[in-house]
Amino acid sequence: MSYKNLLLHLDHTKACAARVDAALALASSQDAHLVGLYCIGELHVPGWVDVAPDVFTARAAYQAEQAESAVERFADKARRAGTSYETRTAQVPVDDIAAEVSLHARYADLTILGQTDPSDSAANGSGFPQEVIMRCGRPVLVVPYIGAVMRGAEPVIGRRIMVAWDAGREAARAVSDALPLLQQAERVDLIVVNAVKGAHRHGPEPGADIAQHLARHDVHVQVDHLQVHDLSPADTLLSLLSDRDSDLLVMGAYAHSRMREIVLGGVTRNMLEHMTVPVLMSH
Repeated sequence: MSYKNLLLHLDHTKACAARVDAALALASSQDAHLVGLYCIGELHVPGWVDVAPDVFTARAAYQAEQAESAVERFADKARRAGTSYETRTAQVPVDDIAAEVSLHARYADLTILGQTDPSDSAANGSGFPQEVIMRCGRPVLVVPYIGAVMRGAEPVIGRRIMVAWDAGREAARAVSDALPLLQQAERVDLIVVNAVKGAHRHGPEPGADIAQHLARHDVHVQVDHLQVHDLSPADTLLSLLSDRDSDLLVMGAYAHSRMREIVLGGVTRNMLEHMTVPVLMSH
């Protein structure tokens, strides 16, 4: 079992190069076809705003140049890596970029996005990955703006995987979506934080049922259930990722409503802001 069709979001941020390298490494490990998608965002100015036409002409020319440059850099790397690839460019209103990426994502096994770098003015905004995760209906791999974990000179995704398990719908979907990676991993740690035992949640032994399910798919996991009261679940996971030398986290996204996470905070939002390794999320 493997991914056969991957979608990679391209842009002109500083982090894009590391994201391309991570996507090519993943495509190589899965023998997958990789689609590079660049979305040019068009600004729509109200009719009552007086803007000289040459301003729009200059902006359009600059954006087209950026798109061509990013797409060609991706294509050159893909050719040199011997990866099956194609490129796409879409021109949409700037507010519809997430919707456009989500549309293309529905025809891919996995979509690869970049974490928003708050210091990069070229980024699409902090809500872009969240919008795609919520809208696309497919699993999304978010690569940190610092890039994937490096083993020597090569980025590595999925050699040592950590699964955040809360027995919820979103986590179950994430585990299923990650099976091609889980089956190839050298090590899989399944982490249950502050489990609630009971017939309608984790059962008498937290993590045991999902570990048995994965074993039937030839995925053997190390299960740890932790009771943590001095750290948030997100900080606990971040600490364990470092301790276990993991290179990928698999987790469900937005088990609570997004509005609740915006107001109160939550694991999904905190992980998207502070991730140190790529995170595969499903909603």
